[in-house]
This record gives sequence, C-alpha cells and structure tokens, in this order.
Amino acid sequence: MKSSSLRVGKFTFDWGSRTYVMGILNVTPDSFSGDGLLSPSPSGRGDRGEGIAVQQAEEFIASGADILDVGGESTRPGSAPVAAEEELERVIPVIQALNKNFPDTLISIDTYKAQVAEAAIRAGARIVNDVWALRADPELAKAAAKHKTPVILMHNRSNPASVDVREKLGNTYIGSEYGDLIEDVKRELLESVDLARKAGIAESHIILDPGIGFGKTREHNLELINRLDEIRALGYPVLLGPSRKSFIGFTLDLPADQRVEGTAATIAVGITRGADIVRVHDVKEMMRVAKMTDALVRP
Repeated sequence: MKSSSLRVGKFTFDWGSRTYVMGILNVTPDSFSGDGLLSPSPSGRGDRGEGIAVQQAEEFIASGADILDVGGESTRPGSAPVAAEEELERVIPVIQALNKNFPDTLISIDTYKAQVAEAAIRAGARIVNDVWALRADPELAKAAAKHKTPVILMHNRSNPASVDVREKLGNTYIGSEYGDLIEDVKRELLESVDLARKAGIAESHIILDPGIGFGKTREHNLELINRLDEIRALGYPVLLGPSRKSFIGFTLDLPADQRVEGTAATIAVGITRGADIVRVHDVKEMMRVAKMTDALVRP
C-alpha cells in the first residue's frame, strides 16, 4: 500500500479499516439512473437544483455517507457533452450550498475539465473524481497538484460512437477489445498514475477506479469486480462504482430503478475483493451492505 491513510481537511481515510460510501448527486436532467436533480426545461438547461441537492445530501448524510459526489455532466452512454460554462452553472451553486449546510462533509467534484475542477475546489470541493483519469484535459492534473487535492483516476475506454440502445434496460457502451482485460486496465491506470505524479500529485492523493461500465461488456464488468483484488494489489486505494449500471440490468433483465439488489451483490463482492470506497445512488441500503460485509471480512 502506497499509504495506509489519507487526510482530507478534518477527515481521515484509514484504508483497510472499513468501506467508505460516496453518495451520487447528479446535477443533470439526463442521468442514466433516473436520479438527475435538474428538471428538463424547454431550453434544455434545466432548473437550478441547489434545494433538491441539499435535501438529497441531508438524506445521504443521515444514512452515513462519507462523501458527496457532485457531477454536472451525465456519463450516460449517448449523452451530449456539456460545455464548461453550463457545467459550472450547474455544480458551483450546489457545491456552495452543500458546503454551507454540511461543512464537515467531504464533497468531490465529478468532472474531467480543469476549469470546472478549479472553480469547484474554490467553492468547497475537496476531491476531484475524473472519469478520464487526467487524459481528457492535461491541465486538470496541474490544478489538482496546485491545490493538493486528491484525485480519483477512472479507467475509461468509452467510445461515444459505439452505443447499444436497449428498450427498458437503457443505453450501454459497446465493449472495447482487450488483449488481457485485467492487465490492460492495470497498465492504463498506471499510465494515469504517472501523469499524476509528473504533475506533482502526491502518491497518497491517488485513488484508482476500474471504470465499471465504461467501454466494457457485461462479462468484462463481472470479471473486473470478481478480480478487483488485482487492481488493489497495485498499492493504491480503490473506488468501485457499479451502482444501477446496465451490466446489472442485462444480468437481471431489470431497468435502472429496480437494480438495488443487484447493486448490493456487486458491492458486497467488491468489498471482499478490496474496494475501499463504493460510489452509490442508494446510500441507505448500500451503507447497510457495506457495514455487514465489513463485519464479515475486515480484520
């Protein structure tokens, strides 16, 4: 393990002691899971979601969430990219409201844009969650290093041009070709680690995410979760984000709003394989799953 703990503000992650839970706050009108906090408007811009976000955050915190992950651009397969200006309009008021109402709770910003990350950090975000692992915007690594902000680096081989649309089950990215799934994911994650280190991000500030659902088939996702310990063996804490995703829907033939049990199974197995943080929509239920699994497998 590169570091057995991580101090962020007043909060300390003691890796290996328990599973930490990240609650998802999608400040979008088009989340794949149906939990977007913005109402679609005729202009397509949506309504400001601070009040709804604060209410959702209050429920998450009451259920035990350790981190609130705020994102302003949907990663739903087939969704349109959002300009930085619009993303800022969505997330900054929400982060400010959360920081004001819950000053002791960690906020992460789910973005791959340096401009958004910079503003979010100034508004109170303490962690950067980058779904492109510092590959989409080379300035993001510099911003995180400057502010000494921990980064979550997610493996991603998504191809926006390769989307499979399934009625009821939703959209999914068609999986990329892998010579060796686990070895390819490990190698590409370590390439992003190298980008982080060269920018000046401390080793202890790096968290890895295998990127469940991003450029991977159902079978790839199942294998990644079952072999998550091999990602964990790289020596960095690992975040797992399988919540409500389409591989669960394809396995159980269920839409996104009926995948809580499937998500619970993936969380439980992921924890047994070494997940340190789980990123979820259903915080109350997954907090219970995490606590029970921790009681079974943590030393």
